[in-house]
Amino acid sequence: MDSNTELNAKIDVKKSNWLHSSSSISMEEVNNTVKIPENAGFWRKFFAFSGPGALVAVGYMDPGNWATSIAGGARFGYALLSVVLISNLIAMLLQSLSAKLGIVTGRDLAQATRDTTNKRTAVFLWILTELAIIATDLAEVIGSAIALNLLFGIPLLWGIVITTFDVLLLLLLQKKGFRIIESIIIVLMATIFCIFVFEVIISKPEIHALLGGYVPKFEIVTNPAMLFVALGILGATVMPHNLYLHSSIVQTRQYKRTEKGRKEAVKFANIDSILSLSVAFLINSAILILGASAFFGTGLNVSGIEDAYALLSPTLGVGIASTLFAVALLASGQNSTITGTLAGQIVMEGFINLRISPVLRRIITRLLAVIPAFIVTWIAGAKGTGELLLWSQVVLSLQLPFAIIPLVRFTSDRAKMGSFVNPAWVKILAWIATVIIVALNIFLILYIFATGGGF
Repeated sequence: MDSNTELNAKIDVKKSNWLHSSSSISMEEVNNTVKIPENAGFWRKFFAFSGPGALVAVGYMDPGNWATSIAGGARFGYALLSVVLISNLIAMLLQSLSAKLGIVTGRDLAQATRDTTNKRTAVFLWILTELAIIATDLAEVIGSAIALNLLFGIPLLWGIVITTFDVLLLLLLQKKGFRIIESIIIVLMATIFCIFVFEVIISKPEIHALLGGYVPKFEIVTNPAMLFVALGILGATVMPHNLYLHSSIVQTRQYKRTEKGRKEAVKFANIDSILSLSVAFLINSAILILGASAFFGTGLNVSGIEDAYALLSPTLGVGIASTLFAVALLASGQNSTITGTLAGQIVMEGFINLRISPVLRRIITRLLAVIPAFIVTWIAGAKGTGELLLWSQVVLSLQLPFAIIPLVRFTSDRAKMGSFVNPAWVKILAWIATVIIVALNIFLILYIFATGGGF
């Protein structure tokens, strides 16, 4: 027996001791379905492995982040670009750990958590995660409804009803193969990217001030108003459902379940997610840059998406600017909808090993988001919808530690990961990132409860 085979056998023994409670496969209907060409060059293999990173990246630029980034740029100029950069670097680190966990162990994060806890704890964590997914889907529902209202004048209530049928589109796409879903996501991401490149160019930002914004400033900590907007950007960046999602969808690739095959899969998964999250970083930067270059110093009150839409064209002097902004918002909402419903399936199967019809699963996820959005909009109108968006971010913040801490623990444990265990420097960075995110989310939640919300 050669050294690689012996090491692989040791990993399998350790994994079999760890994965004691179930042998189910994550997202069985698409697991191991995307072919990887053998003996192919770098670019062909990269293309075959690419896709999961794009699905993850859309969670970092969903409609729930837009209002905060626009308001941050309008109020503080380019100063908070450093927060966008730090947030994205943390996201890259955590998503790489998530992908590695799925590839090496054959378990998604929900399954791995269930395998190390008792049934009662697993059910509790499942409920928390479901609430986070509902909160995420809520932001997508509201964002899409706002976009439909801005583009076509459709009342928010009817826009919310229309978004209910997005789920049917997802089901149709998945029947045609997981690669189709990834392709749609990439096209929508490219649309958002191109729109914001155009918007930033016509807004004529000050390049020197823009680049300086990526350098962290002490004022962010000393200025309470700036600090809390920064917390909103950082606290809402890493979405808990993305960590569960990534650890599952990387397993759709037909990589060899050997030491060498896993190593290659981890390498390409990291390249895929880093490139996709880099695009997300550029888009998030562009949203804040647009807010800064268009509205900073003008005295205009830009506190939400609707304000930005109404003021963009007259401020920039380009009639199509507002319309393109709403198109990008609609694309963002549709993108995030797809990933949210997939994550719902993953956590239900992973935490409680409950498999139901994909049709029923997606309808349940969507209705649990649509119903509260519909009721609040009906009773309180657009103002109530904005407050609901805020509280959806609070729910996400509360759930984050329950996803991040197990992820870092699992990938830092040699008994679970074998030779793929996090090296010391990755462990240190991962725990620092975890402490930062958890601490800032606690501060954000305390602030919202103390002040009644709002930035």
